[in-house]
Amino acid sequence: MADECSLLLPRVCAALADPRQSGSDDTCLEKLLDWFRVLTRSDPTVSLLQDNPCLLDFIAAVLALPEPSPSILSFTLRLAGILAASECRFQHLQQEQLLVRLFGSDGPLNSTLWEDACVRSGWVAGMHSMMHHQLALHFLGNGGGIDVLFALQGDPSLFVASAASQLLVHVLTLSAETEITKPLPTVDSDCPTCAQVIIKRIEDSIQSSSASHVEQSLKLLANLFGSCGAPWTKVLWFIIAKQLRSFLTEETFQAQHMLANLLLKMAWSPVFSDNSGEFWALVTSALEHLTPVQAGPLAVGILSLYKCPQDVRMQALTVLLQPMDCILRAASQSQEYAGLLDESVSDPATVESLLSSKSSCAGLLCQTLAHLDQLLSQFYLTVDFPYESLLRSVMAILQFCNGCLRPTSPLGSTISRILINCLRVQKSALDVVVAILKQNGSHAVTGNLFDILLAYLESPNTSPTVLEKAFQATSRWLVCWPGLSCSNSQCQQPEKILEAVFLVLQKRLCSPCWEVRDSSLEFLTGLIEYLRDCDEFKKSLLSSEVPRLTEDLLEDPESYVRASAVNAVGHLAYITCFSRESLAVGNRYNKENTVAKLQKILATDSEGFPRRAVINIFCQWLTDGYMGQQEDRVQFVSKVMQTVERDLDWEVRLGALELVQVFCSHTVCKLGNPKLLSAPVLHAVTSSLHENKVLQLFCQAKLFGFLFQSLCDGDRALGQSACHLLLYLRDIFYADDTLKASQETEDSPAGHSVAWLQRTLRQGSLPRNFPTDGGNGVDFQDPESMMLALGMIDFRDLRDELNRCSDHVEKSPQSLLQDIIATVGTVEENEADCY
Repeated sequence: MADECSLLLPRVCAALADPRQSGSDDTCLEKLLDWFRVLTRSDPTVSLLQDNPCLLDFIAAVLALPEPSPSILSFTLRLAGILAASECRFQHLQQEQLLVRLFGSDGPLNSTLWEDACVRSGWVAGMHSMMHHQLALHFLGNGGGIDVLFALQGDPSLFVASAASQLLVHVLTLSAETEITKPLPTVDSDCPTCAQVIIKRIEDSIQSSSASHVEQSLKLLANLFGSCGAPWTKVLWFIIAKQLRSFLTEETFQAQHMLANLLLKMAWSPVFSDNSGEFWALVTSALEHLTPVQAGPLAVGILSLYKCPQDVRMQALTVLLQPMDCILRAASQSQEYAGLLDESVSDPATVESLLSSKSSCAGLLCQTLAHLDQLLSQFYLTVDFPYESLLRSVMAILQFCNGCLRPTSPLGSTISRILINCLRVQKSALDVVVAILKQNGSHAVTGNLFDILLAYLESPNTSPTVLEKAFQATSRWLVCWPGLSCSNSQCQQPEKILEAVFLVLQKRLCSPCWEVRDSSLEFLTGLIEYLRDCDEFKKSLLSSEVPRLTEDLLEDPESYVRASAVNAVGHLAYITCFSRESLAVGNRYNKENTVAKLQKILATDSEGFPRRAVINIFCQWLTDGYMGQQEDRVQFVSKVMQTVERDLDWEVRLGALELVQVFCSHTVCKLGNPKLLSAPVLHAVTSSLHENKVLQLFCQAKLFGFLFQSLCDGDRALGQSACHLLLYLRDIFYADDTLKASQETEDSPAGHSVAWLQRTLRQGSLPRNFPTDGGNGVDFQDPESMMLALGMIDFRDLRDELNRCSDHVEKSPQSLLQDIIATVGTVEENEADCY
């Protein structure tokens, strides 16, 4: 601990223990505890307590108060736990009888203060902090702490209950790992005291007639198997297996979802990865007996496992697909597509009953579809999905929801009435469509699916959120569709399909709902990203009204739409301005006009989103090499720099810095690396400047004024990015780290201005309004001055300063202690007689 902090700590302790304090800043107390955690981890010896006796005095003073503040008592409990995390400090606190007075039966446990949740939370947190050694385990076990923790599992405060359960898991794990020296064949012979007590309590609780005790034990076991995969945990299986099996058939048992969660945690544990027959038999039984809603999370978890018996995996897939199988059967008009499954795991009537109920139908389908989306989105699938039948089932759901399917079966009619215009089912089904198309590619592309998607795009009843999902699915369908491959140019169908797509897109771009216009533009942008090299796509797009309508939306009243329009126009430019097809479009879409429109938005739009979109598009164009010859690029970047240096949006300026990076990299690649030899004096630099085309171009592009302005910006991210770029430029032009200043350098006009610049940047805090117009003699477009600036200024030192957190002083322990004293140590000042 620093000397300054040692001097302040007694005053802090005295202020916190003062009963006249009305309260304290909980944030400051948490920071103080964090500081003590750092101190105790770096030094496990007792010296912290010996060198700072005020800590023990503080704990004793709080215990001596007749009615301490709950927040201060909670802080004291936490602090004591942190201090007792090492054995030597634990023993020191025990000698002073402080731990037993805080955590024992004579402490807060049996006082009215225990009614406050923050005191109970502090007790649990303090106990948890000290559980790192045997002494703490014995203290907890012998002092009745385990009984307290089991009681706190049912605490009305969810935070306290969760913390108590986590501590029990920690204690059981620590006890077993530190005291067990050989495998555990039985509980009674080899279990250590704490572990034996906890396991016995779990056994009693799980067999209890109290539903709350059973639920708490299931939660505790799930936490244990979810966090610990040690071999000793298998002993618990022999204790709970019989009771778990009985839960599946007990009619009074109501915690099926907790049981399923426990089985899933156990399945993921390496202890059961060796195909343990009895355990997987229980999992199979659970899949059979639990309802589809209860078994769904267990099934999807099993299907995500890499090590699992194949028969269990197939059974889990069957459980997951049962609702989809029922949907397919209900929608079928004939026996040609009877269903997905040859046989069911559970009674099909159960699934039919759930789907026939208005209260459960949508919930079951949304859960099933979400699980399918989760599995299909995985990189590696552990089972082979029946993609064709699954897609038909999802299509049937979409048709049920928009009223386009008129089933003849009673079940189908009931489901159709329930699902009509059900938005959440529509969104979930469309997510699965996208996942299937991504996973199965062109094999999942069917004309029927496109017709269904087109119906959603065209329908005025489609909500904006569902429409966005439909756009995503349609985009994926078009990308996967073999009919759009360039080798399939003789196919006539693409023209009709693309015409239908662009007709509905034209309609949606004119929607009065801004969310619809926005998602339509995003859909167009996505299509261009994937299909801009497809001749049929480009031909259909340019023959439609979509490009004109997209440009019109650059003036949309909604800023989000304008930003999406900028992005869409930027991508359209690859077709309308940067390709051979642009010659047939006419002058309306030439590059100069498009660039001018976007530059106007960058300069005049009142909202930040469109301006950010413009700078991103400009950066993308420059990266792809579509901004003309070198002189054109210099003029383009120069104009952007002049515009963004006045922009108040830091993200716009950060995007401009990325533009600078791209421009510099491309210029160096085109013209070669101009790095000079080590040049210790001015004349060696100036003699090479007339040959240094790269530096001249950078100055003409007005990069340096913007870079130095950003370096001095109040936003640290901008300063860091600008400093990184200036270091990059310095490394381009100099072989050595810095240019050594000479008398000739300092006496020159350029040297004088650079010296001023160097002094300015060395100030304790960088100025926010840095002159970029030649003020103070700095000419940021003068190659000689900029060459000297790159060589003489220590950008690495500036980078280190910028990388330091701007509030590092305020976050120091000394500052924290001073804040606490200022906050709670002013009782006497506040006691002035107001009369």
